[in-house]
Amino acid sequence: MGSVVDIKLKRANKVYQEGESLSGVVILSSKEAIQHQGITLAMDGVVSLQLSAKSVGVFEAFYNSVKPIQLISSSIEVTKAGKLPSGRTEIPFEFPLKAKGSKVMYETYHGVFVNIQYTLRCDVRRPLLAKDLTKNCEFIVHSLPQKGRLTPSPVDFSITPESLQNVKERTALPRFTIRGRLDSTNCVITQPLTGELVVENSDVPIKSIELQFVRVETCGCAEGYARDATEIQNIQIADGNICRRLAIPIYMVFPRLFTCPTLETTNFKVEFEVNVVVVLQDDHLITENFPLKIYRF
Repeated sequence: MGSVVDIKLKRANKVYQEGESLSGVVILSSKEAIQHQGITLAMDGVVSLQLSAKSVGVFEAFYNSVKPIQLISSSIEVTKAGKLPSGRTEIPFEFPLKAKGSKVMYETYHGVFVNIQYTLRCDVRRPLLAKDLTKNCEFIVHSLPQKGRLTPSPVDFSITPESLQNVKERTALPRFTIRGRLDSTNCVITQPLTGELVVENSDVPIKSIELQFVRVETCGCAEGYARDATEIQNIQIADGNICRRLAIPIYMVFPRLFTCPTLETTNFKVEFEVNVVVVLQDDHLITENFPLKIYRF
């Protein structure tokens, strides 16, 4: 085994909020003594934006106007040049979590076209012929909770052939009536989306009922915006030709890292929707869309 560097944060879940201190230890392990020219620790928070393949070429100005947005950038020297003994050495560190200037620390979010990521990087600089050691470690930032109470916004829905949009031949559709309720489209990120769904009647047997959770990412600049919707997760809540007039519970937990509070800035937006998808036996798809607003309280 050669020399190995690692970063260990004090919090096992690696979750922090703005204003807190990020603390832990840099661990160096080696069978032999290590000669080095200084050990530094850099903290970065970056919003990376990119266009989908269908938008490339349409927004040429995008590439010049929108570069990665730096939210945090700071570094400290953990230890000056010198020699570390063989075995395991732990060097403690502490970083204040503070955004650059007037920037806002957005919540960690792993998307497709918008990515908000916070990382620590440790660099051990070695003498000329020895290879430098580097270690990256991601930590999670949660936005500060909003004050006050969230007002629930329940939605009752009814899906029939007449209520559907984007249908070419309405007369060819089978008869069906599906009713349901979402307890609130204003959602707290740490609590599940709940509700219920009832199939009143359907001429064609039902194959499956699913909940499709979708992110809608918009990025661009004054010259134009690209808006793309991609699926985060799909949960089946009913399988087969279920009993009529039976209340089926709707229950969906928001996945960590792939969800963040609804976000709207000058250069990008992150929004969320849920689709109730009913698949009929003849493979007809019936979809009802509900925009969601997600908050952290």
